[in-house]
Amino acid sequence: MSHHKLVEKRISYLVAISLVILIAFAVRLIDIQGVRAAGLANKAENELTKKSVIMAPRGAITDINGTEFARSVSAYRILVDQAIVDHPKELAQIAAPILDVDQSWLKDQLIGERRYVVISQAVKPEVWRKLEAAVDAYNEEVAKSENGLAKRLMGFFAERIYIREYPEGELAAAVIGFINRAGVGAAGLEYGMNSTLSGVDGLYTYANAAGTIIPGTQKITAEAVRGNTVKLTIDRDVQWVAQEAIRTVVKSSRALSGTVVVMDPKSGQVLAHATYPSFTPGDTKGVDPYRWQNPSVQEVYEPGSTGKVMTIAAAVEEGKISPETVMTIPWKLKRSNKTFSDHEKHPTQKLTLTGALAVSSNTGAIKVGEMLSNDTLHSYLKKFGIAEKANSGLPGEESGKLLDVKDWSGTTAPTVAFGQGYSLTALQATSVFATIANDGLRVTPTVIAGISDGAGRYTPASQQKSVRVISPDTAKKMRLMMESVATNRGTAASAAIEGYRVAGKTGTAQRYNPKCGCYSGYTASFIGFAPADKPEYVVSVTIQDPKGLHWGGYLGGPVFKKVMSFVLKDKAIRPTAPATITYAHNAKELKAKIELMTGGAQASGEKRDKASENG
Repeated sequence: MSHHKLVEKRISYLVAISLVILIAFAVRLIDIQGVRAAGLANKAENELTKKSVIMAPRGAITDINGTEFARSVSAYRILVDQAIVDHPKELAQIAAPILDVDQSWLKDQLIGERRYVVISQAVKPEVWRKLEAAVDAYNEEVAKSENGLAKRLMGFFAERIYIREYPEGELAAAVIGFINRAGVGAAGLEYGMNSTLSGVDGLYTYANAAGTIIPGTQKITAEAVRGNTVKLTIDRDVQWVAQEAIRTVVKSSRALSGTVVVMDPKSGQVLAHATYPSFTPGDTKGVDPYRWQNPSVQEVYEPGSTGKVMTIAAAVEEGKISPETVMTIPWKLKRSNKTFSDHEKHPTQKLTLTGALAVSSNTGAIKVGEMLSNDTLHSYLKKFGIAEKANSGLPGEESGKLLDVKDWSGTTAPTVAFGQGYSLTALQATSVFATIANDGLRVTPTVIAGISDGAGRYTPASQQKSVRVISPDTAKKMRLMMESVATNRGTAASAAIEGYRVAGKTGTAQRYNPKCGCYSGYTASFIGFAPADKPEYVVSVTIQDPKGLHWGGYLGGPVFKKVMSFVLKDKAIRPTAPATITYAHNAKELKAKIELMTGGAQASGEKRDKASENG
């Protein structure tokens, strides 16, 4: 074969091979651009585009005037992309003092291949800005040197987050609660109203280049929605006074705990809800979880003498007795196989019902209770809300215990009559007295005033439920009788407030201890309201397991006086005139009172006048 023909043949082969290659490219091009264009474009976009969460701020919890107990504030989580850190030593030297971390530890965190390493869980925005500025200043300086870009520092980035702050610290901590590290409510209202307070996170996309965001590519696909703000009925100033008062008495009496509740009896709104010991919501590490509970709704106890008001109110309502009915009050009484007695030994007395209440006679309460059938006594306790959750909006509420009548023994009725043998919470006990203060109408207590959505639209809480327990006339009689308690003749003279009529009742109950399954220690309490003739506020004081002197009047009376005095002045409640009607305390007083209202008394007066003239 000639040389010429061989060259032509080789050229033909090359042309054919080239045509095959060109056809293959054309087919591939058609496949990519025509057939699979959309799919491949989506794949490329997915690999380049990343999604990230926009955290939504949690709603605030405020007092009735808008003072914040809990709020969410902007912060940054500081992260590092180890894959783009070229100079860990220099970067650690600059960043460690700003982030307040150990330099050698930080250097170790900067070395490796991980793309997402948390350096600081949460720092204030100014810390992140300071870090950015320090790195930028370093890079500007080295850019002027011979090294230039070779020494450029990079690797830090930040995520926008929100952290929870509790500006009032321990104030109302048991009510407010706290959130856990995941940002979810873990105690108190933070837990109980978590779904209301939680916002809805948003989403945004961005173009990803070697682990960093390409500027200008961010695009929000779903806006973050702020959580709802919860406004409480609590008044921060009243809460502070109540907190200080209960802290002082718990410490001085070396008690286990104490609570103060301040309530408006007409609306059921709780103005203060103080407990001690307390805790700081933002700093719960190492704190005994017992403190996280809210004892006023989660701790049940036997009320003791404060429970006598229900027994007496039931008997008055049923027409079995009146405030000035004279009773024979022995020191002790035997019922079934048990002997009951008053706190202090005394000879048999002739006291009116008012007098028996004033001195807090156990035997007197037993005799009043025996005027009622077991079913009737039980039904009144139920109407007052015993063994029924208060439904205040606070999480973890206990209902307390009250045995069904079919399970009562021979000693149950007398025990229940003077306030033992059943249990309740401090908030339930407050509600009992609020019912008497509110003309016999029991209003569901509440701590929630209303809710504002993310746009600021406010919705008041639903109207509280009310139940008629006793008549207005019975309630008025009870208030007049209870005024005698806060006098020198009653068990709580320390609760008297100058210029105001005060009504209330002391309680000193044996305390059931679940640890030993026995009674050990006492529950001391005082619950009252003012002004007694037209009650505006109820204040209850409960002190668990005080050491030494444990009487309700001695410990609770001064706390009541301090808190109620502040509330009356703060709310500008006018002083009240002395009572125009008072009840006699004993048979002798009643006789003298009757004489003053009869001609016999008038004749005696004439004799005195004549004797005076002769003298």
